[in-house]
Amino acid sequence: QLQLVESGGGLVQPGGSLRLSCAASGFTLDYYAIGWFRQAPGKEREGVSCISSSGGSTNYADSVKGRFTISRDNAKNTVYLQMNSLKPEDTAVYYCAVSASDQAMCVMTWYDYWGQGTQVTVSS
Repeated sequence: QLQLVESGGGLVQPGGSLRLSCAASGFTLDYYAIGWFRQAPGKEREGVSCISSSGGSTNYADSVKGRFTISRDNAKNTVYLQMNSLKPEDTAVYYCAVSASDQAMCVMTWYDYWGQGTQVTVSS
């Protein structure tokens, strides 16, 4: 059974850090671009960061540049999102998704398979 499972979310104070993981089972991530997306209450889902299959190309939303870092470990079949200097406006459900296009572009319609999401709450 093909699965993408996000983990690492939780409650953190402003200025804190979290590392999200996206682990695949039933298939290998080696050949796919991976994206992290988020959806805050009452808002549309938006792209956060995306990475090509090799990891050589990455892309970030302006709102997270300099604070978030996407990376992948194909040997572990896992993609990570390191989130530092978190702000209350980063509060959302974070999803990972795979794209066969292998472009590190967070174009949602390019992403074919999605995980269930992990909640990130930034609050004091």
